[in-house]
This record gives sequence, C-alpha cells and structure tokens, in this order.
Amino acid sequence: MKPSVENLEQAAVAQQCRVLRLPAVADQCASLAQEAIKQRLPYLRYLEALLGAELEERERNTIARRIKDAHLPRMKTLDEFDFSKAPQIQATNIHELAQGGYIEWAEPVILIGECGTGKTHLLTGLCVAACRQKRRVRFVTAAALVNELVEAKQQLQLRRSLARWERYDLIAIDEVGYVPMADLGAEFLFQVIAEGAEKATVILTTNLPFSEWTQVIPNARLCKALLDRITDRAHIIETGADSFRFRRTVEKRRAKTTG
Repeated sequence: MKPSVENLEQAAVAQQCRVLRLPAVADQCASLAQEAIKQRLPYLRYLEALLGAELEERERNTIARRIKDAHLPRMKTLDEFDFSKAPQIQATNIHELAQGGYIEWAEPVILIGECGTGKTHLLTGLCVAACRQKRRVRFVTAAALVNELVEAKQQLQLRRSLARWERYDLIAIDEVGYVPMADLGAEFLFQVIAEGAEKATVILTTNLPFSEWTQVIPNARLCKALLDRITDRAHIIETGADSFRFRRTVEKRRAKTTG
C-alpha cells in the first residue's frame, strides 16, 4: 500500500523542520492544521499559532537550560516558602525582588540569619525566578567557590576560571561565614564579588552579623573592603534565629507522641 499524499507531505515538512531546527512546528503542524480547517481560520492565523508554539517551546527549553546551568542544590521556588512561619520576613519584599529589578540595577541581596531559617530556600527561589527571566545564574557555596579558584590557581588556570564567573547575570553565594577563610580564599571571594559587581549581581547568605565577619576573614582591611562592596546599595534581609528545621522536627515528634 502506497503512503498517502498527506503522509508524504508531513514527512517532507518534518524533514524541513529538522534542517531548520523547528521541532515544535514539526510536532504540531498537523494537529494545528486540522484545528484551523475545523475553525475555518485564515492562513496567517494558522501560521501565527504554529510559530507561537515554536516560541513557547524554545522559551521552556531556555528556562530549563538556565536552571540546569545554575547548579542549584535543590529545586525550590518562592511559592513553596511558608512565610507564615517567618513573620519577620516580608513576603512583599521577597516577591518584589523576584521581579528582577535588583539584577538590572546590580543591587546586592544579603540574607542574614541563623541556620535553618530559610536563607538557602529564599536564595534558591530568587535564583529560579531569575532563571525564568532567562538570566544566566550560578549557585555556589562560599567554600566551593574558594576551593575552585584555589585549585585553578594551582593549575595556572585562575584567569580563565575568573572569566567564567564574569559571564553570569546573577551569582548566588551560599553559606558565607560558615567556614573560616585563609587570606588567599578571602581575596578570591573579594575578586569574584568586586569584579562581578561590574557585570553581575551578587546575592549571598550568611549566619554572621557584619561585625563578626572578621572571624572568617581575619584580614581586617580585606574584610572591610569586602563589606563596603557587598553592602553598597544592598537589600539586607534578616531571617531571624528561630530554626524552621528544628521546629519541624519538634512538631513531628509531638505528633508521633500524641498519635
């Protein structure tokens, strides 16, 4: 049995779409054509719908690629954050930041609070929001960033490694203050923040008030320079001292006891 003319036409369109790299057009051209015939739509309306499907698919793929390239530890969004458990955090402020204006104006964001108060969740949520705006984002812990640059220096690849960090629109540094830094590590952190400030926006989390940063950056002059840079025009958000994780654990134990 010979293939129908319609099948041959679909095969030809599919081949042309592969050459032109239009996968959504290939997938949806037949179904949208049937719908257009049923609704008696003009040719241009059909073409608009077809190209719209391709654009939507490309946007989804771009966002998925941005999220993958961000190296997020977990996929957490701001919609999943329970602001009722953190009354000191203004939800309106966080959602306003999620619109991305702070990235446009290169205004740093600093999340300060004890362990378990939602800093990393908020940081990750802001990263996801930026990825959905198709911005280039990179998430990293302070320790991992320093280790990467120290290793790059040892391999005589420091300039290339620093250049990679300059490509991002948003650099998210988690856990600043958890591990003391040697002078070299602190210098590398300053380089990424200072040089990145010209091209990227920095958002970071810390468990230390600024007055205690010398505990992890012993070089007082470098510590002052870093703080001057990171706090200039910054959005400073305090997440408090009451650990969500500890409270959740206690509530689970109480539920088991009473259950």
